[in-house]
Amino acid sequence: MAKDKTIYTCNECGGISPKWLGKCPHCNAWNSLIESVAESAAPTKNRFAALAKTAEVVALADIEASDVERTPTGQDELDRVLGGGIVEGGVVLIGGDPGIGKSTLLLQALDALQRAGQKTLYVTGEESGAQVALRARRLGLDGSRVQVLAEIQLEKILATLDAHQPAIAVIDSIQTVYSDQLTSAPGSVAQVRECAAHLTRAAKASGTAIVLVGHVTKEGALAGPRVLEHMVDTVLYFEGDTHSSFRLIRAIKNRFGAVNEIGVFAMTEKGLKGVSNPSAIFLSQHAEPVPGSCVMVTLEGTRPMLVEIQALVDSGGPSPRRLSVGLDRDRLAMLLAVLHRHAGVACLDQDVFVNAVGGVRISEPAADLAVMLAITSSLRGKPLPKGFLAFGEVGLAGEVRPAPRGQERLKEAAKLGFTVAVVPKANAPKKAIEGLTIHAVERVEEALQVLRTLE
Repeated sequence: MAKDKTIYTCNECGGISPKWLGKCPHCNAWNSLIESVAESAAPTKNRFAALAKTAEVVALADIEASDVERTPTGQDELDRVLGGGIVEGGVVLIGGDPGIGKSTLLLQALDALQRAGQKTLYVTGEESGAQVALRARRLGLDGSRVQVLAEIQLEKILATLDAHQPAIAVIDSIQTVYSDQLTSAPGSVAQVRECAAHLTRAAKASGTAIVLVGHVTKEGALAGPRVLEHMVDTVLYFEGDTHSSFRLIRAIKNRFGAVNEIGVFAMTEKGLKGVSNPSAIFLSQHAEPVPGSCVMVTLEGTRPMLVEIQALVDSGGPSPRRLSVGLDRDRLAMLLAVLHRHAGVACLDQDVFVNAVGGVRISEPAADLAVMLAITSSLRGKPLPKGFLAFGEVGLAGEVRPAPRGQERLKEAAKLGFTVAVVPKANAPKKAIEGLTIHAVERVEEALQVLRTLE
C-alpha cells in the first residue's frame, strides 16, 4: 500500500508543489505554501470515508428530526454553556489565556462524569501523568479513576481511543499533538489542522465526545487556522482576569444549543465552582447610593444579569478624555452628543470615564440609557434612588428604543429586590410586577425628568 506523501499547497491559487519554496511557482505569491498530506493513490484507501456515509436525496419534510441526547458534566454552569451537556460524538473547542483554569475545569468535569459511570480519557500533551495527579489531589479528587494518557503523537492517541472507546475524551492541548504524516513541528498550521480533522472524524465514527483545548494569541483569539473553529461543533472561550477569582465561559458557536450563553465560575482552593447568582458579582455593595452609579439588566444568552455601570465626570482640559472599560468607546462619544443635543446636559470640557463593574463586557445597546443616567448623576453630584435601575437603547434622535426580552429583565430585577425602573415604553409590562415601580419613557429628556421627580 502506498504511503501518504507530503505536498505543499498555495493559499492564494491552490497550486501544488512537491517541495517548499519561498515563492509559489504558479502565481508567484510569497510565503503562501502550506504543508499538507497527499492521499495515497491506492483506490481502496480513503482517509475521509468516516466523515459521512453514502446517502440518497430526501425531501426535508420526510426526514425525522429528533432531539440529541445530552450527558450532564456535573458542572451546572458548563452544562448551561454547552446547551445541557455533552453530546455523543460532538467535538468541543475551548480556548483561553494560560493559567485561566481550562485544564482544572475539564479535569473536574471528567471526574464527575467518571463517578457517574461514564468512561473517560484525559490526554495530556503539556504535562506528565504525575503532574496531572498532583493537580487532582490539590482539587480534592482523591481516588479518581479518570484514565490519563501522556502522549502527543496523533496515531497513538487514535489507537488508544479505538481500543478504550471512552464516552468523552479531552485533548490538552491540540497545539501539542503532531502526526507522523507531516514533517512540520507541533503547533504549526498544517499539524493543527490535520490532527483536528483526524480527531473529528474519530469522534463522528465512534460516538466519543472529544474536547480540544486550544491556545490563544496575544489578541485573545484562538491560535491556529480559522478552519479549526468551523470544523468543530462547539467553540467556547474562557474569559477572566487572572488577578480575579471569577471566570466566564462564553459559547461563540454551538450546533447543539444557543450561542452567547455564559457560565460563571469562581476559582477556589478546590478548583472552579459554579456561581448560581452571577448578578452579585457585578453589583458593588454600597451602604448608601453614590453619585455616578446606575444598575442595568443585560442579557448574556438566555440569562438576564444585573450589572452596575459607574461613571465619573471630572473637569478636564482643552482636550477632554473619553474612556470606557467594558463598553464601546465610540458609543460613549455618541451618547454624550445625544445627551447634550436632546437633554441639554453638556460635558464638552469634562473628562468622562465609564466602567462596567466586575470586568464584564457589555456589547448590547440596551446599556445606553443606564450609561447616560450614570453620567448625569456624576455630573450633578446627586446619587440615583436606592433600588433604581434602567435599560434601553438610545438613538441619535433622542428616542429610547426597546430592548429584547424586557419582561425577563424586569422580573430578574424584582427578584433581586429592585423597586424603581426606567425602561422604554415598549418594554412596559401590561401586568404590574409586584414590588417594582416602572416608569416608561419614549425620549431621553423624559428619563431625566423622571429622575428629577424621584429626587
